[in-house]
Amino acid sequence: MLLLALAGPAAAQTRPATVDPGPAPASAIWIGNSFFYFNNGINAMFGQLVQAARLRPVRQSLVTISGSGFDWHDVASYFRPNAIGRYSFDAQNVIRFNNSDRLFDVAILMDCSQCPLHPVMGPVFPEVGRRHAETVRAAGARPVFFMSWAYRDEPEMTRGLADAYTRLGNETGALVIPAGLAFAAAREQRPDIELYMADLRHPTPAGTYLAALVSFWSLFRDAPRSTGYTAGLPAEHAAALQRIAAETVSGYFAPR
Repeated sequence: MLLLALAGPAAAQTRPATVDPGPAPASAIWIGNSFFYFNNGINAMFGQLVQAARLRPVRQSLVTISGSGFDWHDVASYFRPNAIGRYSFDAQNVIRFNNSDRLFDVAILMDCSQCPLHPVMGPVFPEVGRRHAETVRAAGARPVFFMSWAYRDEPEMTRGLADAYTRLGNETGALVIPAGLAFAAAREQRPDIELYMADLRHPTPAGTYLAALVSFWSLFRDAPRSTGYTAGLPAEHAAALQRIAAETVSGYFAPR
């Protein structure tokens, strides 16, 4: 039975149990693979969205391994004292040392693009996901899982990925960012906006922009559902992706 008010392949079979994003994060670490680091990094666009909304800046770090899945990352090592996040570069390229009571408020994690659905890696997905969630919480941060998108030529992946990530979020009490559902909705509604590179997997700037929008509004639920930041896209394309991202977030986290 489909429980989300999203049409077609964007519908997820499982509703998220965790819908409250918690306090607005002042810091975040993105842990994943090339889906995150394409186009100068999803964190860069996310930061621009925060700035455009005139919110408190979010200190961010991006830790990625090309082609990696959950099981490639030693998440505990990313929370070592005086390591990742110890200092930042300001607008004048001056190093500023960070004096925070914890390294990161949230850790956003993504598995490899097909691992949750793979016959061998699929069973590993929830096992490693649960372990990472425990590690993140032990470090004083909140785990957040990033629902990746289907390949361009395999749209049927959408439902399986959405179900797998939502179930993992429910098992761990973690928030899930429904980026994959937004990709499916955008492909249905605006096929003229190309979200994929020629390899049919990696995001174009428009794809990264859409993923950053969904991430932003998933974590900052009260932020205005429009933004002046367009990532250099045509204004009409940016407006359409903003609408789709906002609708996806509202639909995914809607009350039961």
